[in-house]
Amino acid sequence: MNYKLPKGSLIVSCQARADNPLHGSVFMAAMALAARDGGAAGIRANGAEDVKAVKAAGLPVIGINKVFSDAYPVYITPNFDSARVLVEAGADIIALDCTPRSRDGEAPEILIRRIRDELGAEVFADISTLEEGIAAEQWGATYISTTLAGYTEYTTKTPGPDLDLVRALAARVKAPIVAEGRYNTPELARAAIDAGAYAVVVGTMITNPREITKVFAKEVLGA
Repeated sequence: MNYKLPKGSLIVSCQARADNPLHGSVFMAAMALAARDGGAAGIRANGAEDVKAVKAAGLPVIGINKVFSDAYPVYITPNFDSARVLVEAGADIIALDCTPRSRDGEAPEILIRRIRDELGAEVFADISTLEEGIAAEQWGATYISTTLAGYTEYTTKTPGPDLDLVRALAARVKAPIVAEGRYNTPELARAAIDAGAYAVVVGTMITNPREITKVFAKEVLGA
C-alpha cells in the first residue's frame, strides 16, 4: 500500500491555543514552512483555517478538528461534519479520537468508514491503549497513533512517552504505528522508531516557544 506519510518520517504538529501569542493561521503557515525546511515529512494541524494555511508547505497534512464540549470527553474530530470541513480545506489525512468514550457524533468505527468511503481520506486513529489500537485497525484506520496515551481517565500519564505501548502495538498491529505524546528530545523520537514506530509526531518541543522557554527558565531559576 502506498501511504501518504513515508516510513521513518518526522511529523510536526503545528498548533497554538487561543491564549498563545502564536495563535493564528499566519503563524502556523510559517511554522509548517520551517518544519519542512528542517526535514519534516508531514504536518498535523487543527481546524480548517490552519489546514489551509499549512498546505503551502507542500507536505501531507493530518487534519484534526477540536470541538470542545462540557458534556463529552471526546473533542478530536468527534463527528463526520468536523471531518468533512478538514478535507474540504485540503487535509490529506483525518485524525480522530478512536477511544470508546462518549462523543457528540458517530461511533469511531462508523466515522472511519465514512471518512474513507465518502471523503476519500486516510484515517489517523488517536488511541490510548493496545486494545483501542487493535480495534481501530479492524475498523479500517490507516494509521494507529499513541496520541492519547496518558490522556484518558483510564490510562496513566508517564513522565516521558509511552514506548511500551509503541512496542505492544508494533507486535500486534499490522497498520503503521505512529508515536505521539511527550516526545520532547531527538533521542526519544529515535527510540520510538527503534521500538517499532512507523513515524513520530512532535509538537510542543518544536512549535511552542512559550513552553520551551518555561523549561529553560525553570532550570535556570532552579525552581
